[in-house]
Formats: sequence, C-alpha cells, structure tokens
Amino acid sequence: MVTNRFWRLDSRPQGQDFAAALSLQQEELPPLADGEVRIRNHYLSMDAGTRMWMSARTDGYNPPLPLGTKMVGLGVGRVTETRDPHFAEGALVRCFGQWADYTTIAGDGFGMALLDETVDDEREHIGALGLNGWTALLGISETAAVRRGEWVAVSAAAGATGSLACQIARNLGARVIGIAGGPEKKRYLAEALGVDVAIDYRNQDVSAELARIDGGVDVYFDNVGMPLLDQVIPHMALRGRIAVCGLVATYDSETPLPGPAAFDQVLMKRLRIEGFFLPDYLDRAGDFYATLRAWADEGRLSLPFDQTDGLENVLLAYGRMLSGKNIGKVIVKLDH
Repeated sequence: MVTNRFWRLDSRPQGQDFAAALSLQQEELPPLADGEVRIRNHYLSMDAGTRMWMSARTDGYNPPLPLGTKMVGLGVGRVTETRDPHFAEGALVRCFGQWADYTTIAGDGFGMALLDETVDDEREHIGALGLNGWTALLGISETAAVRRGEWVAVSAAAGATGSLACQIARNLGARVIGIAGGPEKKRYLAEALGVDVAIDYRNQDVSAELARIDGGVDVYFDNVGMPLLDQVIPHMALRGRIAVCGLVATYDSETPLPGPAAFDQVLMKRLRIEGFFLPDYLDRAGDFYATLRAWADEGRLSLPFDQTDGLENVLLAYGRMLSGKNIGKVIVKLDH
C-alpha cells in the first residue's frame, strides 16, 4: 500500500487563517477504479481563485467544496498507475487534482491533459505556458481586444497572470501601465517587464497617476476588483474596455461587496465591462499554447517562480500568494 498525505478542508476559513480551516492528513491509497489515473504530484499551483472554493458562497463560478474533502488545486506530475488507456504510466500530466502527494482522478477529469515534454522546465506548464498564460492571452487579445498603440492598465501586475498580461499587451504593440504594491514590485515592472508606466498603489495615488495618461486608459485588465476599480474607471478612455479576470480583493468575503461609485462613467464613456473564465475555453488549449510557446522561445514571455518546498508548507505558500508577498508564480515543489 502507498501512503498519501493530503490537505483536508475542515471548516470555512475566516479571512486568511487557513491553518485553522485545513489540516494535513494521511491515508493508504486504495486500488484504482476503472477509468482512474494516479499521479505523483511534482508541483502544486497556488491560485487565488481557489479561495472561493473554500467559502460557503454558492454564487461563484464553482460550487463550494464540501467540508471534510481534500483541497483541490492545479498540479503537474507523472502518472504512476493507470486504468485509463489515454494516459500511460510515466506520462507527464497536468490536472485539477488534490493538494496531496498523489492525485487520484478520472481520466476525463477537469483539466486533465498530457503535457509537452520538449519544455525544459516542467514548471512552465503551470507558469507562462499554463493556465495563467492562457488566461492572460484570452483576456488581453480577445475579451479586451487590445490594439496596437493603446494604453493598457493591469492590476496585480507583478503576480502570475498580471505579469503575463503586461508582456502579452506589450507583444501586441500596446503601451502598458502596471499597477502593483510596493517598491520592489514597481522595480520589477519597470526593469524586468519594461512597462511604460509602473505604479505602486501603496505609495502613490493611482488616480492621480492615471490622470497623466493622455486620452485615458483604453483597456483595464482587472485582477483585483474594488476599491482599485473605483480609481481606474474615471480615467478610462471613451469606449474603453474592462476585462474582469479576477477579484482577489474580495475572494475571502462571504457576501458580495458594493460596486464602483463611479459606475455612471460606464454610460458617460460608453465603456464595456466583461468578465471571462478560462474553463469556458479549454477546447482552445492548443491555440493558446502555440502562441505562448512561440513568444517564450523568442524570449518575449517569461515568468519568475516563487517556490516553496514541501507539501507540509502549502499553507505558507498559499498565504504568500493571497497577501501579495510574491512576485510571479507561487508554486509548491513536492518531494519525488
């Protein structure tokens, strides 16, 4: 029998007190059922959207996880056992599995996919070439329909999806405004990503900085929600577009929060606000991957990793990501 450690959701977290809500458990893995695949996880992806799965809210894009179940998240690993002919033993795969040493999942489970092994670093499959990259590409190129020469503002711009959105907008010929918190992140945006304007929302007046943009902001790629959205809307250009990618400022709220005070500007400036959700577009994975891989191979797309080692340290990594202490993609490396 194989021993498996896993994180269990025991209660609904209060704010960011995850240690009181999740516990590290252990089990002996049972035999696989027909159609199932067992994966030895190599890396776990820490993603802000999973915070909503921990809450009791039923109005999100996913139902809440039942208490007493294994915590779910994206991961990369190799198949160790299989009863699905589509996934051979030893195959490198990515899926929405469990925060665990081993993920057991149906072969047709959510996000289950064979991965390109010509990529030198398998972490890239949950980095620039993974779902954060796909999300940034979809939001920038299609939801917001960014055009050459436009001003594009990105919030949480030093995080995983935000930093990729900045680079993709730049690759499409746009002028980029990166908004993030703290001097270190501001330097990263200006020096590593080469954005045209870097704004530190903790030490600068975002509204005043955006007021300097001649003609206004054409596109806002929103990862945060309120209250930052309220500082951006008054400075949107006529017929500007807001692509709502995430709401990290509100994921730990058990109730919906008020909308923007400047909502009248949606009418006055004929703005378009549209939310988008990557799982609606997973059938286009091949197209997303090809575009991102080409940019990465050309040196025009990259993402640093904020890596924590050990399954037992998952909650430390998760807290870093949700409190904005990271630059780039937060991941956990498992022993294997």
